[in-house]
Amino acid sequence: MELNLKNKVVVVTGASRGIGLAIARAFAQEGARVVAGARTPGEALGELAKDYDVVPVTVDLATAEGAVQIVEAATAYGPVDVLVNNVGAVTPRLGGIAAVTDEEWVATLNINLLSAIRTTRAALPGLIATEGAIVNIGSVNSILPDPSVVDYAVAKAGLASYAKSLSKEVTPQGVRVNTISPGPVETDMWLGSGGLAETIGEAMGVSLEQAVAAVVEGLGGFATGRFTRPEEVADLALFLASERSGNITGADFTIDGGLIKTI
Repeated sequence: MELNLKNKVVVVTGASRGIGLAIARAFAQEGARVVAGARTPGEALGELAKDYDVVPVTVDLATAEGAVQIVEAATAYGPVDVLVNNVGAVTPRLGGIAAVTDEEWVATLNINLLSAIRTTRAALPGLIATEGAIVNIGSVNSILPDPSVVDYAVAKAGLASYAKSLSKEVTPQGVRVNTISPGPVETDMWLGSGGLAETIGEAMGVSLEQAVAAVVEGLGGFATGRFTRPEEVADLALFLASERSGNITGADFTIDGGLIKTI
């Protein structure tokens, strides 16, 4: 399938690892010019930049200045054609909802919601000029709230609402806005050192593998029997950014291995 993404100017936030790195790589392999933002770009992104038209940008996307900085870096190529708001973070809240402090709420909302709002605001004039596309990386937690990630779930629900409102305003100007809501993905956020599974396992006094099994069982299990792969999220992002999805906007796509079992 020809996606016609060659030479498109693509901004990907949170691009140093996991889903963001997979998305940056997928766009680069399609011939796009990728501006990849991360607080610490890291070795994997650096290696990608050696082989493709990828510019790593060291930027703190939890700040208003960071959002402007990454969009300004992209304008060296021209107006932005595609914005992928991927940056995010989650911390297990095992002490109960009342134990989540104001500072923790603000930090979570900042990186998971406000970062996307700010980066979108900075990129929107270019996106309108190119009649481009915005792809937000949300989470199934936006419709599957859980007290152990309460602030993250609230932030992702807010992101889904923001994307829907934005689509109603800017799609008549040529900009499509869609959201991808993954379930658990094979990334460091879930399976790496200090990730969700390890943190929960330590609290339960069980191994990483046992913690993963317990969490999956508690969520109701996957129909496919496995976590989603980052590359699968990236493939969906490519499609939603391309002209092949030209009449899709304001939509939220779940990719969760059948985790959500309700209509």
